[in-house]
Formats: sequence, C-alpha cells, structure tokens
Amino acid sequence: MIPSVLPTYNRAPLSFVKGEGSWLIEENGRRYLDLCAGIATTALGHAHPALVAALTEQANRLWHVSNLYRIPEQQALADALTDKTFADTVFFTNSGTEACELAVKMARKHHHDAGRPERTEILTFEGNFHGRSGAAIAASGAEKMVKGFAPLMPGFTILPFGDHDALRAAVSEKTAAILVEPILGEGGIKPLPDQCLKGLRDLCDEHGVLLILDEVQCGMGRTGRLFAHEWAGIEPDIMMVAKGIGGGFPLGAVLATEDAASGMVAGTHGSTYGGNPLGCAVGAKVLEIVSDPDFLAEVNRKAGLLRQKLEGLVAAHPDVFDHVRGEGLMLGLVCKATNTDVVQAGYDQEMLLVPAAENVVRLLPALTIADEEIAETVARLDRAAQAVSAKQPA
Repeated sequence: MIPSVLPTYNRAPLSFVKGEGSWLIEENGRRYLDLCAGIATTALGHAHPALVAALTEQANRLWHVSNLYRIPEQQALADALTDKTFADTVFFTNSGTEACELAVKMARKHHHDAGRPERTEILTFEGNFHGRSGAAIAASGAEKMVKGFAPLMPGFTILPFGDHDALRAAVSEKTAAILVEPILGEGGIKPLPDQCLKGLRDLCDEHGVLLILDEVQCGMGRTGRLFAHEWAGIEPDIMMVAKGIGGGFPLGAVLATEDAASGMVAGTHGSTYGGNPLGCAVGAKVLEIVSDPDFLAEVNRKAGLLRQKLEGLVAAHPDVFDHVRGEGLMLGLVCKATNTDVVQAGYDQEMLLVPAAENVVRLLPALTIADEEIAETVARLDRAAQAVSAKQPA
C-alpha cells in the first residue's frame, strides 16, 4: 500500500522534534550536529531567538491578507532588498522553484514587450538544479529529473559546464537569457570562477541577453558576501533567491532591474501566499542580521577555519576523500569512497551531511556555527572516515 505521505523521498530513519542552533534533537534526546541546515535554509540555525521573536510578534498581529492589498511587511522587506542589492524591484514567492518560474516568464516577457518575441530561448548548463517545476526540469534536462514527464517545456538549451566555445556558439537572435548558479549546489558544489561570471555578463551585454542568477542555495551570506556574485564584481538582470532568506520559514523572491522587469505589469503574475506578513517579517530580520558587515566578516573567518581543517582531514584520509571545493560555508568534500557511505557514517556519528552529484558530500552549516562546533564537525568527520575506510575493500 502507498503510504499516506507520497513516497517521493528516500528519507533517513531520523525524526527530529527540536532544534537549537547547530543541533537537531530526536524525541529520545539524541542530538545531531546539523551540517545540512535544511539544505542551506536555516541560515541562522534552529530557533534563533531574533527570528522566533519576529515570527511570534507578527503571528499575534496578522498572518495573511493576500496580495489584493498592500502588505507593509512586504514593502519593508522589498525596500531593504533593493537598498542592499542591484535590484529595483522584488516579487515574493514561497520557494526557489516558484522563483524559477517567474524568472523565466520575466525574461521572455521582457523581450516580447520590447518587440523581440522571437527571443524565448534560455541557455542553461549541465549539472544545474533550479527546482522541480515544469520549467525547472526542462532547464535541467537530466534524465533523473525529466524521465516520465514528457512533453517538456520547450525553449531551453543545456550546455556543457565550462565550455566557453559551446556557449558563444549557442547565443543567437533567439536567446532571451542565460540562467546559471554561481555555485552549483545539487550539481556538486562547483563554483563558477569569477572570470567566467564576468565573461557571462560581458556576453549578455554584447548580445542583448538577460543574465539570470540562481542564488537560491549560494545566496544570503553563505559565501561570505550577501550574494555570491558580488565576489566577481558583476550584477545580474534577474536573480532568484529562497532558502536562507527565510531562515527556515518558506520564503523566496525574484529580484530584478527595472528594465528586466518592465514586462511584468498588473495581471501577468501572482501568488496567494507570496509575500505574506509572516514570511516577510522573518525575512526582514534575517536580512538585517546577515547583511551586517561584521556578521559577514565572521562567516568568512569561520569558513577559512573550517576549510583549513577539512584540508587536513583530506590529507589524513586519502582513500576516502580527494579534495575540498566550494566557497564560504558552502563546501564540498569530493570523495573517493561512495559519498552516500560517508553520509551514512555521519549519521552513525550523530552528524547530518548532504550528498550531491559528482560523488560529493556537502557541508552547509548554519552561518552561526561556533568555533567549537567546527572542531567537533571535523572530529566526527574523522571518525566517520575511519569507519568508511575500514569497510573499503583491501
């Protein structure tokens, strides 16, 4: 019989009832060091007192009114985001997947209203993950994403990651936008080099193409800047945001320049829950904390400490790990052993890790992780690696 919860996940046999900072606690009291953070979502850890207070205060006032009316909390968060980023305007969603849908619509509508209706094609890259909606899986093209879901939405061309010649050859008079993650998340923690992001920006400018950045996983302070593209000194036309922006509360957004968003007039898009008072109240507090320069400086310091310790771990276990890659507190251990074996060994050490493509184990801790918790992370990883190594064939 099919279970009452649709079985679309291979869930670990763990069930948590409480969270405290970088720790998750089962009903039996067993505590797990959380290096998953809800897949880079609980950016400030579990039950952060400032977020609890913001949510509770708003919950006692007003939960939902719909976008038929002005929402002061939504306006405040939009103002803060446009003040701190390249964007002129923001549309709020509930998730990254919804942000992807709007980003694609916005790019195509921009060109349509500018008298270029033939510009509908979106260029993407192998290894991407932009969600699981119709547009997002078409943007991926990966067999595990699209098998059984034909016909796929047309208008996406998937290019080899890092193939500059293929990219230049693919840009045409039909190209509306290039869509890319500055750091591939599900694709294996693969950063796009700064010079490549700069090259993408130049290519888009040269051909009148919009640049869409997916910062759903790598944004909101995870790399030590508010958004990852800031390291390259470039600005997108459209940006997808979610996960960390809500600190664990469902919230997403599409940020855009006035020009890129020019086609999105009244009636072209909507959301019942997007930008609700609860989500925006929490999001405003997250943004206030994460955008503080001192907070970001601490993220960079902790990232350097964690990476240094991980490099030592790799050197100590060359049969289990190959190398470390990533930026900030979005790091990947490229494994020689099977990555899911490492994740399982982590469970045995009461530690939560995340697998990714290319045999990678992701470390996505709360940005508030303490130095002693970083030390504990590496100690538990060391014990997990020893266990994996002991099971390796001679």
